Amino acid sequence: MNVSNQNRRDFLKKSAAITIAPGVLLYSISQAHHTERPVKSTTRWGMLIDTNKCINDCTACLDACTEEHGLTEEVPIEIKPVWIRKVTLRDKQTGKESSLPIMCQHCEKPPCVDVCPTGASFKRDDGIVLVDRHICIGCRYCMMACPYKARSFVHEALENQKPHSPRGKGTVEACNFCVYRIDTGVGPACIEACETAGHQAMIYGDINNPDSEIHKKLKEMSSSVLRPDLKLNPGVRYQGL
Repeated sequence: MNVSNQNRRDFLKKSAAITIAPGVLLYSISQAHHTERPVKSTTRWGMLIDTNKCINDCTACLDACTEEHGLTEEVPIEIKPVWIRKVTLRDKQTGKESSLPIMCQHCEKPPCVDVCPTGASFKRDDGIVLVDRHICIGCRYCMMACPYKARSFVHEALENQKPHSPRGKGTVEACNFCVYRIDTGVGPACIEACETAGHQAMIYGDINNPDSEIHKKLKEMSSSVLRPDLKLNPGVRYQGL
């Protein structure tokens, strides 16, 4: 038997042994020294964005995401990965304009998961939608299925990656709610940046927990989701639209 083929098979066997489930290897190694929160089916992580507090020309959340995940490669704008973007909506009747960040909406019924042929796109029990880059084949079906255009494809080889947020050429990626931060009791980078900027336009938490701030606000005030007609029940909700 060819020695190189045997070595490759040995490597794959070892990889299979440590890749217990989609996403386990991706985050467990970089966070092994932390005490992680258990993933529970009773938890539903979500985000609430108040468009009345979101400033049009503020890019704090975008800049924080870029820095946190190392999205700094110099490539043409048309192929540059974007995990969060801001759009401006204008009410035709009143002329009111609203600025809102859009990222992966972490749907309860994610279309990206339904169309993925390998299981690389998956949803955790706590509602966070992720991509396991170890088994992503780059078919981009999930990108076509996402109604929010929230996923990007990595076209070029990457350098200077962040150990807590590994990426890879030929794979799809999207906002992961800074899952490794949430698992260690810290909020997403965009939330922290918005607070630091003094806007407090974004909050996150367990939607199912009646004691959480996000649960209380959703109960007290009206909010909406993007594309409610699709009945995907996104984990990201908006006020002021």
